[in-house]
Amino acid sequence: MKKQTAKNKTVLLVASGDLRPSANNDCWPEQLAMEQKVAAVAKQMGYTIKRAHPVKKEGHGFIASQREGMEIFKNMDPHAPVIVAEAVWQYSHHVLPGLTTHKGPILTLANFSGTWPGLVGMLNLNASLTKAGVPYSTLWSEKFEDKFFLSNFEKWLKTGKITHKTPQAKPLSSARHMPKSATTDAKKIAQKWRQDKIIMGIFDEGCMGMHNAIFPEELLMPLGVFKERLSQSALFYEMGQVSDKEAKDVYQWLLSKGMTFEYGKDPKTELTPDQVLEQCRMGDRFGCDAIGIQYQQGLKDTCAASDLVEGILNNADRPPVKNSKGEIIKKGEPYTHFNEVDEGAGLDGIMTQRVHALLKQPAENIVPPCFYQARALC
Repeated sequence: MKKQTAKNKTVLLVASGDLRPSANNDCWPEQLAMEQKVAAVAKQMGYTIKRAHPVKKEGHGFIASQREGMEIFKNMDPHAPVIVAEAVWQYSHHVLPGLTTHKGPILTLANFSGTWPGLVGMLNLNASLTKAGVPYSTLWSEKFEDKFFLSNFEKWLKTGKITHKTPQAKPLSSARHMPKSATTDAKKIAQKWRQDKIIMGIFDEGCMGMHNAIFPEELLMPLGVFKERLSQSALFYEMGQVSDKEAKDVYQWLLSKGMTFEYGKDPKTELTPDQVLEQCRMGDRFGCDAIGIQYQQGLKDTCAASDLVEGILNNADRPPVKNSKGEIIKKGEPYTHFNEVDEGAGLDGIMTQRVHALLKQPAENIVPPCFYQARALC
C-alpha cells in the first residue's frame, strides 16, 4: 500500500490530455471547472491541491505528449500523493511512464458528464495502470458534492487508498447450475474457433497510447486468434481505390433506408456531402474476421472521421459492399469492428457475434463509436 507522506497536506494534480492542440484547447474550460471544484472540496477538508504543471501559453493545462509527461514526473516529489484528474479523453501514455515509478498514493479522478468523455478517459488509464501492475485508487462524480464522492475522497486524502465493493462480480466457478446446453454450445464455438482460426485486423496498434488495448500474442495464439498488423497509410491508399460509383451506391442505399444527413459548408466544424461519400469507401484485402482502427496520428489529418462506417459494419443490415474480386463482403452478416483497436473489445465482439449466431439470434454487435475514428478497410 502506498502511504501518504506529504506532511503539509499538499496533494499534486496532473491532467493528461489529447495529442491534438485543438482538442486540448476546446476541452480546457470543462477540465478547469472540474479542477476548481475538486480543489474547493479538498480545501474544506484541510488539504491543498497544487498543479504539478502550469497552464501553458497555448491556453490549456494538459500534458500533451509522453515526453512532456516524463519530464513533469521527473521533477515531482516521488512520494507525494497525486491526483490524475480527467474531464476529457486522454492519452494514457502521457502519464503512464511517470505513474509506474511514482511511490506516493495515486488517485484517478473523473467527472461524470456528457460534455467531454472524462470518465471514459479515466477508465482507459485505470485499465492501463492495472495491466502495468501499478496500484491506484479511483473516484468519479457528477457534481463533486455527493456523499459517495465526499466520503471516499476524504478517506483517500487521509489514508491514500480507497477500495470499492464489487458484490455484483462473481467467479464463473461459483455458477453451480450451468445449463448443459450452454456448455455444449460453448465447446462448439471453441472448437470451430481454434480449427478455423481468427484474424484481428490491427491498424497502428497502440498509437493512441492505450496500453490496456494491446493483448500479447502469446496469450491469443492458444485461442486460435492471430493479428494482422496494418498501417493506416495502407488504409488511406485502399480508400482511394474505391470508385466514386461504389461510394455513391452506398450513400444511395443509406438514403433508401430513410437516413437523413444534416449538412453544412465548413468541413472543419460541419458535416459535408464529400465527407459522407468518403466514409462510404470500404475495401477487403486481408480476410480479417474483425477490424480495429485508431483514427489518430495521420488519418485525422487526411480524411473524415468514420463514425458512420463503424455503425454500418457492426450491423447485418448494411450496404452490399464488394471486395476486389467482386464478391459481397460477409453478405447478410455484421462485420465486427472494435473502436480504437481495443483488442479486448474485439475479442468480446467476435465472441458475442458467434454466440448469437449459434443461438439463431440477431448477431448485431454494436460498439458505440468514439469520437476520433476513421473509416474501415476490412
